[in-house]
Formats: sequence, structure tokens, C-alpha cells
Amino acid sequence: MGQAQQTENVEEVDVKAIQDMYKKFVTECPSGLLFLHEFKRFFGVEPEGEAAEYAENMFRAFDKNGDNTIDFLEFVAALNLVFRGDLEHKLRWSFKVYDRDNNGYVDRSELRSIIESIYRIKRGSKVDTDADFNVDDVVDRIFQAVDTDGDGNISIDEFIRGAQQDTWLLNMLKLDMNPARWMLEQRRKSAHF
Repeated sequence: MGQAQQTENVEEVDVKAIQDMYKKFVTECPSGLLFLHEFKRFFGVEPEGEAAEYAENMFRAFDKNGDNTIDFLEFVAALNLVFRGDLEHKLRWSFKVYDRDNNGYVDRSELRSIIESIYRIKRGSKVDTDADFNVDDVVDRIFQAVDTDGDGNISIDEFIRGAQQDTWLLNMLKLDMNPARWMLEQRRKSAHF
């Protein structure tokens, strides 16, 4: 019974958060389109700074049709995935965040860029990162574990398989894979100012 109540409360929080975001979306984007600068403002991210690059990558992953805007359907689909998607769907979405040039592969520079952004955000929010590894160590370890064909790129299949088979990898990728918590933290920060 305790678990059922806990599940209901989690769903209520998620629904409430989505409803709040919808209200804010309609208020701030009466045109029905959210542009990158509005996206950053929406989540309380400074135009430049620790979270800006991460927000830009999230924006690109939300923008399904690549028109440099997020319409309400893209917004709702992304939030539904972020809040309720299964592990494989979240990993697929996370891969899109890593694959900055949208070529279907993650190379070292793309991986390093995202890991570095995540580390900067974690340091800025005083959240502990894996202190045993610097960014380059993390990138090297991920490539050693995931790039099974040794071509210097990580395909979506390698990315998903690696994350599902290695707890450390999954935890590293989850830093980026759970934008719901990041979004809520950004909203809380902007509400306190």
C-alpha cells in the first residue's frame, strides 16, 4: 500500500509539473513556438554560462523537425518522454543530446563537450561528480566500453547497449539522461531570484 501511494504521489508531481510548464509555455509563447532564447529563459538559464550549452543541446533534442523552434506538440512529447519514458527511450533521447551534428554517431569531441557541460553544471549546483575521473578520463572510459567496433564513433546501438550493460556507464549517461530533474532545478532557481 505504501508503494501505491508513493507511485500516485510521483505521478501527481509529474502531472503538476507538466501542467505548470504548459501554463508557462502558453504565457511566454502565445505564438505556440518556443525559440532557443525563450527556451533558456523558460528554464531560468543565462544566455551564456554553465548551463547554456546543455540547454542548447536539450533544445536541439526537443526540436524533432529541426526548424529551430519547439512547438507545443514537440514540447509535450519531450516532457512525456522525460517524465515517463522507459530506459531505452530515454537513452535514445539522450543520444540525440550527445549527437550534436545529428549524423547518427557520437564522436569524441561531441561526447567531451556534453560531459564537460554536465560537469560544469554539477560543480555550479554543488552536486558531486565522479571525483576519481576528469572529463578526458570519463570520455576515454566511455569510448573503451562502448565503441565496440573501434571506429572512433559511438552508434546509437553501441550507446544503448553499453549503457544497459554497464552500471557505471548508465550512471554517467544518466547525468544527462534525466533532464526532468535539471529542468525542475532550473525552475526552482529562477523562482528564488
